[in-house]
Amino acid sequence: MTAAGDASPLRFWDKRIAAWSVTVLAGEVYVTDADEYITTVLGSCVSTCVRDRATGAGGMNHLALPERAELPRELATDNRRCLERLVDGVLAYGGRIEDLEIKVFGGGRVIAAKSDIGKLNIAAVRAYFLAAGIAIEVEDVGGPVARRLRYHPRTGRAMVQRMTMRVPRPSELP
Repeated sequence: MTAAGDASPLRFWDKRIAAWSVTVLAGEVYVTDADEYITTVLGSCVSTCVRDRATGAGGMNHLALPERAELPRELATDNRRCLERLVDGVLAYGGRIEDLEIKVFGGGRVIAAKSDIGKLNIAAVRAYFLAAGIAIEVEDVGGPVARRLRYHPRTGRAMVQRMTMRVPRPSELP
């Protein structure tokens, strides 16, 4: 299941792991009960992986921009909806809130900027799940790293490749 308005998912056969994989891009949500992997690449963006332990259904989203006063309100609303669509999508496969497993990845500081977009993205995801009363079980977030993420909803296994980035000192910022 892709989110409403998303194009057909980019599905490919990954020879390295001998399995079907689906790529999730910024702003997208993908939920499945099939035996496949979901992949993405993250810098300051954050991906949440949600699965139901009982059904094996699960999915991933890819949030790009945090909720901030200087950003258009619809961007913050879209991110909240992106999280809601992910959780609701898993529940639509027969999942239950109490069986959900939540894992959060990304939010690195990978570009030279005065604000830390990744930190704001992480805070937004944490706030959403805190308000929903759902515990985040695993986090691999922040730091000067970009991440390549491969997630297998059926088992809940997440594989992360970290790529260290050089974060400039404040005196080097424009």
